[in-house]
Amino acid sequence: MSKTLHLENIEKAQRAIEMARPLINNAKMRQRYHFMAEEGWMNDPNGLIFFNNQYHFFYQYNPYDTCWGAMHWGHAVSYDMIHWEYLPIALAPSEHYDNHEKGGCFSGSSIEHDGKLYLLYTGTTNYGDGFVQTQCLAYSEDGIHFDKYDKNPIITAPNGYDQANFRDPKIWKHGDYFYLVCGAQKDNLAKALLYRSLNLKDWEFINVLAESRGEFGYMWECPDFFQIGDKHVLMFSPMGLYERKTVYLVGDMDYKTGKFNYSTIGEIDWGFDYYAPQSFLDNKGRRIIVGWANAWDWMPWWKDWGPTFKENWCGSFGIPREVKLLEDNTLMFIPVEEFQQLRYDENKVENIEVKYKKYEIHAGDGVAYELKIEIDLGKTTAESFQLLLRCSDVKETVITFDLKKSELTFNRNNSDDWSTGISRSTLKLNNKNILDIHIFSDQSSIEVFTDNYQNNHSGNIFAGNNQNKNYIVAKNGTVAIRKLYSWGMKTVMK
Repeated sequence: MSKTLHLENIEKAQRAIEMARPLINNAKMRQRYHFMAEEGWMNDPNGLIFFNNQYHFFYQYNPYDTCWGAMHWGHAVSYDMIHWEYLPIALAPSEHYDNHEKGGCFSGSSIEHDGKLYLLYTGTTNYGDGFVQTQCLAYSEDGIHFDKYDKNPIITAPNGYDQANFRDPKIWKHGDYFYLVCGAQKDNLAKALLYRSLNLKDWEFINVLAESRGEFGYMWECPDFFQIGDKHVLMFSPMGLYERKTVYLVGDMDYKTGKFNYSTIGEIDWGFDYYAPQSFLDNKGRRIIVGWANAWDWMPWWKDWGPTFKENWCGSFGIPREVKLLEDNTLMFIPVEEFQQLRYDENKVENIEVKYKKYEIHAGDGVAYELKIEIDLGKTTAESFQLLLRCSDVKETVITFDLKKSELTFNRNNSDDWSTGISRSTLKLNNKNILDIHIFSDQSSIEVFTDNYQNNHSGNIFAGNNQNKNYIVAKNGTVAIRKLYSWGMKTVMK
């Protein structure tokens, strides 16, 4: 292995970042408080961890262009997941197993061991007979500068499995062993393969942790596995399931056999722009997930990645969410409380009725804001109501709560000159007196949380600052609003 070449390629990428950074100074679509890379292309979160008293976010990164390319690992640290310091690139393509213009250092995870930080990642290359994906190891004494293990790759695809679809290792410790799960494909069906090791370097295959027989698609990207309460959770982004992009399964883990038996199925986010979430445990004992706020071109609603490529950047993360297990073994995903420190210009309105005309919502500058609403269903007579968000005289994003049909839709067909599509989900209204709604709007995105944070939609909205009006409107009756709280959100990203 050439340690020198890895360092040279990192330095080369850093020079490209320095040269490109001024090009985003006048960018109009940069997020104000959602995490982004300095410039260039960013997709999946990688290696999320709380290490050395800081949050570490690694991410799939192309510092040379605003579209996907040879993958690097970008790196940033924070004390609160809001204010970020960019660090040097952690991983760059440099070896025969990861140095390819259509490959690179693909997604993976991290773990602390004996004071060192270890990265597990997928090396992707092509030797002339098709793409080959293998699992690789890198390590660091300081959590900043990483060396690749000189005996990489540490895991290759088992016999009978597709070498081009064997990726995204997620690692954890249980008892004396390190375990990892990675996505794989056999006979055009998705598998999650389980491995274990005593030293992070020598791995043995244990079992197929879980699999699709067609009901969960043909490939699971970015699988993640963790314990919460007395249950275990497997989450993944399935390929081939049309609208489903972030599935979670809750059940029981048998470490003696390496088999996961699930009994509960759910969706983390029904929106068009939430993919490849990864989880980690922080110093407060919270299980937190972070997802990529975008989508791939093979998805049925995909149009393009929006106008940000013209501004020399593309991609951001959704707000970090704390995962909690409920009594019925379903999960809720709550935006982490740290973002409350960005609030300003608080407005509180209680016990109002909306009937004949639009009710205007005042929230900061109308672009970057947080909104919490409680609807009294017992006093509401309307068949449906809508939130009209990021409106101008001609543009609007329409969030419809259809109380008659128990359906939520997120319609961005008239949001801007780029976005298209209507995402939808079922509202959980049975035996419910209050409908809770929590919304985060940023320069280029809207995230909707409802039904006790179990029914969520994330969508990118490339709207200018003139789209700063927000309303509630009732359809065929009255909407009884018990509480309507709003705040502007301060700008912390550049």
